[in-house]
Amino acid sequence: MHAVSPATEADPAALLFQFLTMAGSLIGRGPYVQVGPAQHFANIFVGLVGETSKARKGTSWSWVRQLAYDVDATVANRITPGLSSGEGLIMEVRDANVANKDAGASDKRLLVHEPELTSALAAMNRQGNTLSQMIREAWDTGDLRVLTKNTPLRATGAHISIVGHVTRDELLRTLTRTEAANGFGNRFLWPVARRSKFLADPNIIAAPPLAPLVKGLRQVATFCEGLTAVPRDAAASELWGEAYPRLSEGQPGLLGAMIARAEAQAVRLSLLYALLDQSGVVGERHLRAALAAWNYCEASAHYVFGSAWGDPVTDELLQALREAGGEGLGRTAIRDLFGRHKSKGELDRALQGLEAARRVRREDRQTGGRPAEWWISEKE
Repeated sequence: MHAVSPATEADPAALLFQFLTMAGSLIGRGPYVQVGPAQHFANIFVGLVGETSKARKGTSWSWVRQLAYDVDATVANRITPGLSSGEGLIMEVRDANVANKDAGASDKRLLVHEPELTSALAAMNRQGNTLSQMIREAWDTGDLRVLTKNTPLRATGAHISIVGHVTRDELLRTLTRTEAANGFGNRFLWPVARRSKFLADPNIIAAPPLAPLVKGLRQVATFCEGLTAVPRDAAASELWGEAYPRLSEGQPGLLGAMIARAEAQAVRLSLLYALLDQSGVVGERHLRAALAAWNYCEASAHYVFGSAWGDPVTDELLQALREAGGEGLGRTAIRDLFGRHKSKGELDRALQGLEAARRVRREDRQTGGRPAEWWISEKE
């Protein structure tokens, strides 16, 4: 990243996470970390979140794509744009089908670049669209299957990596509660990207020396050939034991849903750092680097999702209670807030969830008759 940063307005974090995604795609489905019955490979999903459309997300991707072409044209040719359907995703990594005289995909590595991630999120909301399910299976096992009426589609051992670009407002507007709750969202890392500097004429800056990076990545690819299980050494295991409780802590609301796979994400990042270091063992420094990368993604998630619950009723109610300040809102005012179109059960669930997360508190106020139920936002 130090080689490229002086010559671009792109955020170093955007360069880093897209580079890691590209490197994981290059490495392929060989090395893995065993966690119980699950195997975590080097493929990761990154949703790069720009504060605005001027965050230079596309600029950062251009450098990573160029590096991929310089390293291995074969891998670069496995970069494909767009996510629209689960069937389309499987077709890129499909198994051979002798009956249909289809030789299948000769290379099961695939790096999907989606410059408009909102398009994919919108596609998932269409009835019958299997994209969300296939993306989740691609992250979990790499074994994908859709039972179509005429020609069943199947892919086994697929090594799919994803880079998507989106603005914060677009993401919050299009990510549904279902996609957050079903685990689609937490299979992605969500680093925030900002414009790092202003370069009115980047052409006057000498082109960064990519040759050492190209040579190093080629050596990494060679090193990883035939490599399978990658264990942690003793120091890394001790550090993991210290970090694990915090990684495993739950968070309320949409934020909690989006970072619920913190442990697994840290495992994959540590594997990537070890392999880029051409090490067959995850060492302490690899894990520390992975935890630092995860901490950035977690902080980004707090910024992007921290004030949202992923439920329109809860989000609107919490915002209204915050605006009401210490005075709070009574039950009648809360019903009126929604035009009396929400049932008591819906409002109860929203209030009880906020109360359990200590975002609001209930008071019973004397009115001369039966005490009135009142709700006040807690200071955060």
